Amino acid sequence: MLQDPLRFWAIISQAVGFTLIILLETWLGRAQAGYWQLRILGVMIAVALVIALLRRYQNKRFLKEQERRRQLLLEDEEDN
Repeated sequence: MLQDPLRFWAIISQAVGFTLIILLETWLGRAQAGYWQLRILGVMIAVALVIALLRRYQNKRFLKEQERRRQLLLEDEEDN
C-alpha cells in the first residue's frame, strides 16, 4: 500500500470522509448533519475523481516510457 501513493491517499481520503460523516451524525443529529454530510460527500467524490485522473496520467506516462524503451531495444538489435 505504501508503494502506491495514489492508493494510499484514496484510502485515507475516503476513511476521513466517512469518519466525518459519522461524527457529524453523532454530534449534530440527522436534521442538522445532512447539509454538512452532503458537502463532505461532494469533497470525497471530487478527491476520488482527482485521484482517478492522476492514476490515468501515471499509467499513460508509464506506457509511453515502456514503448520508448521497447523502441530503443529494437534499434539496438537492428544495429547489431
